[in-house]
Amino acid sequence: MGIDWGIILQQFFSQSIGVNAMVFAMAAIGLNIHFGFTGLLNFGHVGFMAAGAYGVGVSVFWLDINFWVGILVGVGFCVFLALLLGIPTLRLRSDYLGITTIAASEALRIFVRWRGNRERTGASEGINDFADSFFRFNIFTRPGNESYDFLFFQYRANDLWVMLIGWSLVGFFLLLNWQLIRSPWGRALKSIREDEDAARALGKNAYAYKMQALALGGVIGGFAGMIQVISRQSVQPDTFNPVITFLIWTILIIGGVGKVWAPVAGSVIYWASISGLITFMRELIGTDLSDELERFFNLSILNVDQLRFVIFGAAMMLLMWLRPQGLFGNREEMALDDR
Repeated sequence: MGIDWGIILQQFFSQSIGVNAMVFAMAAIGLNIHFGFTGLLNFGHVGFMAAGAYGVGVSVFWLDINFWVGILVGVGFCVFLALLLGIPTLRLRSDYLGITTIAASEALRIFVRWRGNRERTGASEGINDFADSFFRFNIFTRPGNESYDFLFFQYRANDLWVMLIGWSLVGFFLLLNWQLIRSPWGRALKSIREDEDAARALGKNAYAYKMQALALGGVIGGFAGMIQVISRQSVQPDTFNPVITFLIWTILIIGGVGKVWAPVAGSVIYWASISGLITFMRELIGTDLSDELERFFNLSILNVDQLRFVIFGAAMMLLMWLRPQGLFGNREEMALDDR
């Protein structure tokens, strides 16, 4: 039995621009504003995703608010979370913000998961079927045609609609970032990142600039959370576990910290690689080499998911050794070992 390269290529290309790649590209754009341009250590970025997701989900599920108004509520939740985190920490050293954000994101997840909040947040069961208004405008839905195949790409109609809106938002946020970073506001952020004391000496209100950057990046992360749960028609608390934050960091580092478009490149590369790798290993299990692979590498259908992360982790170690600034980053400006 041979390897089906068609399935491998289909997974590789479909996932490279799929819903996950789009969601994490958007989240990484927000994190890039925090760390890449401002130097803020945010280790709880998933909290902003959860704030946006539960903002729209709770609005529809519990408050019975219109879905589109719920989007604005989600944005408001993200801004409130940024203020809640930033007011007590942004005047202190950057590591205080890192500690606060990771604790706050986990506290938020536990709070919405608490069974006492079942009537408001759905607790561990989550919130389901709240985004019908979004899919009502789906231009790809046709009777008897729920999926689309072209070349090596295969998507469901609902996924195509989510991708159309999501990638449009990614393009908008990229353009917004590009304009902002080239403006005096963006140059002030970079000066604060490089030497906050010098920026203060020049009359810049570093605290205000950092608060604005935290709120803007948080709102973009919130939109990523909204799109993610809308695509699933489900808001589940365990979707927003701390591991997600460090996956976003991985994607940001792959692309290159401090580059406007690099988070998108990092997300595309990550999801294409990880999906193609797992499909390739699953195909290997069904070949004549399966006995040898199981003997020497312990490769089996039971551990193939874990093994792909071992391989990808080794690739990340090699990347940090050879290019600590990421694939497309500038070593002089943003080498991670100098931060």
